[in-house]
Amino acid sequence: MNTKVSVVVPNYNGKQYVMECMDALMDQDVRSFEVIFVDDASTDGSLQMVMDKYPDNGAYPKTRYISRKKNGGFCKAVNDGIRAADSEYILLLNNDTKVERDFVKQMYASIRRSDKIFSVSAKMLMMQDETLMDDSGDLYNALGWAYTKSKGKPEEKFNKRRKIFAACGGAAIYRKDILDKIGYFDDNHFAYLEDIDIGYRAKLNGYVNIYEPCARVLHLGSATSGSRYNEFKAKYSARNNIYLIYKNMPLWQKIVNFPWLIIGFMVKTFFYTIKGMGLSYVKGIFEGLKLIKTPEAKLHRVDFGKISLGRQFLIELELIINIFRRFV
Repeated sequence: MNTKVSVVVPNYNGKQYVMECMDALMDQDVRSFEVIFVDDASTDGSLQMVMDKYPDNGAYPKTRYISRKKNGGFCKAVNDGIRAADSEYILLLNNDTKVERDFVKQMYASIRRSDKIFSVSAKMLMMQDETLMDDSGDLYNALGWAYTKSKGKPEEKFNKRRKIFAACGGAAIYRKDILDKIGYFDDNHFAYLEDIDIGYRAKLNGYVNIYEPCARVLHLGSATSGSRYNEFKAKYSARNNIYLIYKNMPLWQKIVNFPWLIIGFMVKTFFYTIKGMGLSYVKGIFEGLKLIKTPEAKLHRVDFGKISLGRQFLIELELIINIFRRFV
């Protein structure tokens, strides 16, 4: 590795698990990268704990620290890290992960396979049982569902490199020059679907996202929000999905997908209702409808006049195909 990579680690009250993440980064078999640790107004002493062990004037790989005064969510935290980086590649890593020794090297090698690659998603394994998958890159479909095919399945079934819709932001590497071109993570998302949004934008601009099985990382999962399904996730997944659709689909595509989207939102409402969170999900839908009417939302909308119709149609075809992939 001759080109430096900036590894951005966002942290919010991660005292129980963040040190395992940092220890694994410091034990990488390459040293030509830096770590930018972004603390999002933690109150549990996790920032000081990491700084004490890995001071910013310490041994290489160099570690820099950004301390936010107010919690702004995942997007604001990682954007601060991206802005602070001067590297060609940005590697995002959740604080509840533990990477293998060749992780940074494998991610770097993978994204350099082609200039058309915007992002690479790592092979994420469950911390509780590393024989099972957590994520192998994300798909998005015309129902408005974001999902991964691999959750909870045997890891040996996911050893092939392939194209995906978007990289999972929990362990992914991005090209900084393309981020500068298409925009960083959208702060309006706060958390959830921000990685689908940025992958969608990259595809609209002619780039691809891939899954790299050789870059392996253990992931605890839902460490910050508390559980896989919760009131916070129910509300923000609905809110942000409305916003994502508004931003990334031209009018003709919204019309074509409208029946699918109605079905998708109805099924999700039923799903969260069964789990006792239906009201939060519906509230999120209305918050999303309110958000897309704001002047700020309009500023973030994709300029479809610059996107070829051919590319729009190809993405629509992928969204429809991904409906059926969800069930087979």
